[in-house]
This record gives sequence, structure tokens and C-alpha cells, in this order.
Amino acid sequence: MKTAELLKRYRFENRGLRTALAQRSKELSFFINSGKALTSTLEFNKILRVIMERAQRLIKCDAWSLLLLDEDAQELRFVVAKGSKGRGLKKFRLKVGQGIAGWVAKTGQPLMIHDVRKDRRFNRAVDRVTRFKTRSVLCVPIVNKKRTIGVLEMINKLNREPFDEKDQDLLRKLVDQAAIALERAMLYERMSNLAITDDLTKLFNFRYLDGILDREIERCRRYGSILSLIFFDMDYFKHVNDTHGHLMGSKVLIEVAHLLVENLRTVDIIARYGGDEFVVALPETNVPTALRITQRLHKSLKSHEFLKEEGLGVTMSASFGVAGYPEHARTKRDLVRLADHAMYHAKNSGRDQVCVAEKRPTRARVRTG
Repeated sequence: MKTAELLKRYRFENRGLRTALAQRSKELSFFINSGKALTSTLEFNKILRVIMERAQRLIKCDAWSLLLLDEDAQELRFVVAKGSKGRGLKKFRLKVGQGIAGWVAKTGQPLMIHDVRKDRRFNRAVDRVTRFKTRSVLCVPIVNKKRTIGVLEMINKLNREPFDEKDQDLLRKLVDQAAIALERAMLYERMSNLAITDDLTKLFNFRYLDGILDREIERCRRYGSILSLIFFDMDYFKHVNDTHGHLMGSKVLIEVAHLLVENLRTVDIIARYGGDEFVVALPETNVPTALRITQRLHKSLKSHEFLKEEGLGVTMSASFGVAGYPEHARTKRDLVRLADHAMYHAKNSGRDQVCVAEKRPTRARVRTG
């Protein structure tokens, strides 16, 4: 009798062990494949897609979000948001410490909440924006080398089931893999950006502009499209350096870059040419339209109060030159030369104005805009 009971118990225990072994084997295979997928690319967006696809396979939810930390602003931004909650979240930002995701980013600790109505850390503003009803949350930090770089958030487990320790453990294993891949991708992206962006203003540099103009001119030739170029130089910029120091001069250039980004389209190519000279390429833009845009930039720069936060309140002006393809030039070299020449005409004519290259088949001449 005792032997039969022991055999029955052993068979029951063996079934449990086989089930547990099969589950562990399945999990091991999942994480091995996840690791391969995450290390197979250095492309940032591909890694984000892999993380979200793997998270969705691990835990079935109504919504998933991946937020990355902007260390300078101390804010979390939504880089991927899946599910009905995802609509409208891309522009939404959370301060570190704000909401559940902000608390996780600040503490570096995971958080599992079964009923957000009973937790003061829950930020209802996100639900108001998305018109989504959050019931439960599982949020884990993405940490690499003891530094939090983001958080992964799961919302409302399917069938109204509560999140549990098993879910949290699986998700933490995934983000441990993801953290290394994300760090590698971000480092690679930063190194790539160094080759094409200006260190100070974070605008494109001349090297990148030179290459992009080749492609834009070729596109214009192939499809019969147009391109305009704006050259401008800050007036009496040396006076700022001499009076307030080079650090303040650098801050002025950073503010100029911000004004350009605010006043131009995302398709426009903005570059720092060197020193206090800037260039803007305007695809699919004729010269009259480019002139209106330039006049708006001229007015915006002249009305801006630079170094206000430093208590200086400096006002400045700039001299602009405009040229267009194919109206003024048929090559990249001529387009750059004519826009530059128009800018120097503005300088030599008293500064603080806009000049447009005139249409001449041989000799470049300019007229005041």
C-alpha cells in the first residue's frame, strides 16, 4: 500500500518536474533568441521593435510603452507605444519622478500595481490625453552599468488578470538584455552623428551639407524640381565675444540654432557653415518663397533677445543671401557661391538686410530683397 502511494506521488512529482523543465527550456530558448535578435543590429529603431515584439510575446496586455530618459532635460519620452493607448503619446513627456514610469526611472526599482486608483503615483494626465482607462501596471527600469536609460511599461494584463512576480521576473530578464543592446545602439548613433553634426549647435555640419546638396541637385535634375539656398552671417558677432566672452558667444550661436529649428520645416536642411555663418537648404522651394522665409528669419533673429537667461539681453541682426536652382545656378558649386556672394553684398551694403542673387548667365550680380 505504501509502495503504491509512493509510486503515485513520484509520478505526480515527475510530471511537475517535466512541466517545469519544459517551461524553463521554453524560456531559455526565448531569451537566447531574444539575445540574438537584439545583438544582430546596431540600428536603434530595429532594436526598439525587437524589444516591443518580445515584450508582447512574454505578457499579453492591452498596451505597452517604452520610454527613454533624456538626461539633460531629466524627462522620459515615449519612443514606442503599442495598443490603443499608443495614439497621441509620442509628443508626451514625463518628468523623472512623475507618474509610475517617472517613479521607476528615479528609483531604478520595478513597480507592479494591481489597481492604479489606489496609488498616488499614477498620473491620470496620460489617460486623459489618450482616452484610455488604465487599471493595472507593470513597469521595470532599463538599467545598464547602474545607470537608468529608460523604462518598459505594461498596461492592463489581458482577461483582467493581475500581474504577478513571474511576469516581473520575465520582464526584468528581457530588459537586462535590452539595456546592453540599447546602450550599444545609442553609442553608435552618437558616434555617427558626430561625423555629420556640429558639436556646439547640434545642427548639420558643412561636411554633411556638401554631401546632401549633391543629392538634392541630382534630384532636381532628375525630376525637374527646385531648390533654394540661404546663406547668413551674424552682424558684429565679434563684438559679443570681445564684450561678453567666448562662452557667451557660443551660447548666442546655440540660440540662433534653436530659432532656426523653430522657424523652419522638418524637411529643410539647416547647417552651421563655420564660425557665425549658417546655411539653410530649402527643397521644393522657389526663390520668391525662399525670400519670404528669409525675411521672416531676419525679423525673428533681429527681434530676439539673446542671452536673456544670463541677464544680458543682447539684440543682434544678420545679413542674408539667397540663391536658387535652377533660377540662378545649374551646379552645386555655383549655387553655394552665388548665395554666399549675395550674403557678402548684404554685408557690404550696410548689413542687417536680405539680398537675392540676380539671374545672369555668366556674371553673378545681386539685388537687395
